[in-house]
Amino acid sequence: MSIKRALVSVSNKEGIVPFVQQLVELGVEVVSTGGTKKALEEAGVDVIGISEVTGFPEILDGRVKTLHPNIHGGLLAMRESNDHLEQLQKHNITPIDLVVVNLYPFQQTIAKPDVTFADAIENIDIGGPSMLRAAAKNHTHVTVVVDPADYETVIAQLKEDKKVAVETRKKLAAKVFRHTASYDAVIAEYLTKEVGEEHPESLTVTFEKKQDLRYGENPHQKAAFYRKPLGPTTSIAQAEQLHGKELSYNNINDADAAVAIVKEFQEPAVVAIKHMNPCGVGVGETIEQAYDKAYAADPVSIFGGIIAANQEIDRDTALKMKEIFLEIIIAPSFTAEALEILTTKKNLRLLTLPIEKANKAELKITTIHGGALVQEEDTYGLDEATISVPTKREPTEEEWKALKLAWKVVKHVKSNAIVLAKNDMTIGVGAGQMNRVGAAKIAIEQAGQEAKGAVMGSDAFFPMSDTVEEAGKAGITAIIQPGGSIRDEDSIAKANELGIAMVFTGVRHFKH
Repeated sequence: MSIKRALVSVSNKEGIVPFVQQLVELGVEVVSTGGTKKALEEAGVDVIGISEVTGFPEILDGRVKTLHPNIHGGLLAMRESNDHLEQLQKHNITPIDLVVVNLYPFQQTIAKPDVTFADAIENIDIGGPSMLRAAAKNHTHVTVVVDPADYETVIAQLKEDKKVAVETRKKLAAKVFRHTASYDAVIAEYLTKEVGEEHPESLTVTFEKKQDLRYGENPHQKAAFYRKPLGPTTSIAQAEQLHGKELSYNNINDADAAVAIVKEFQEPAVVAIKHMNPCGVGVGETIEQAYDKAYAADPVSIFGGIIAANQEIDRDTALKMKEIFLEIIIAPSFTAEALEILTTKKNLRLLTLPIEKANKAELKITTIHGGALVQEEDTYGLDEATISVPTKREPTEEEWKALKLAWKVVKHVKSNAIVLAKNDMTIGVGAGQMNRVGAAKIAIEQAGQEAKGAVMGSDAFFPMSDTVEEAGKAGITAIIQPGGSIRDEDSIAKANELGIAMVFTGVRHFKH
């Protein structure tokens, strides 16, 4: 299948002039439109205007120029069909063997902060996807290129074999359908949000590949990392890596969990994560103080952990971080001195992310075998909750401070979850247990003697009074939990008996 005629119409003009110049040198006749035609002609490339092929002018401000039988007949004709070839001859239609098209920049348009709805609509490409789909459908006979990265491959094969290999055409066609599907998905999401549809009858999402990964959760699992177009700036998918080896599948999951927790705090805060659960969270007047507390919360589990900080890492904090093995440190920035210190550890990943910036909640999509679950992110905070104190004793000011920290953290711990807090830090975490009292016992055991005078946070209500009883034995003085159990009175009575202040929030924070 030699290439005699090409149709070229691109918004992204990267590399288009040298590519088309080489096509012309190979004897290919080039048809072009609008701005692409102008750019090629200015470069001295001889091209045919689209109106010369269609016999019809571009109309409606360029909305209609390629939607014509002389174009789509040339694209869709099956060259092995005598009937198709006779029809082309009858209607004076020349076959098109190569299509080079990329689309109006819809995504870039809606990314602009001042974009209007009219601007967005005007940047929905119609003719481009139609040509791409037609050429891709007929890839047995037509080569179609949507990505400038493929120009070199096409030219190399044409120079060597005078044609593009069928397997290459098939791969390029598959890329086209991925590209147009992604393009339509972004448009569909934009319009769905515009009309306020929360759960449409079909959900189409698209992600762009950020990188291939060495493997998934385990070495025998293949994996890759994708990011959402126009996704939130505080997503780990948008982080800039300053140093260290590439991220692994588990690194990314853990980093995402760390960032989610540290974003809960306005004051200087540091979060240490292992296996997507916090092993230490600390707050302080400085980021160094916050790190000291996060480290002291669990100096064993932090080894090999992921660290997220919501303020710049300075020299003194970096010196302390350097002393232990950490996988990743994520922060809004690092001072020059901190970078000099931490980059001496060649495998330590250093990432920057504008953690301090607020983002709107995203839809959370969790895949299951053969399906998906979609829900809003859990951004519900204590300020939005309906707080009540059902016990005789109310929390002291110091207990309130610790209760708020425990509540912010327990929301991000796998259920059933219990978090103990004291002195601006977590001191015990019970995660992912099959019963709540079991989670409490783990957190209390981890805290040891520090449990005395600490507070407890629970992600869900107490189905019976046994968790309160365990808290009392450990010397815990205050508890925060959603309430709402049919046996709440048992827990309240036990708390009163033990002198424990208990707060109900009315909000559950299950995390599976």
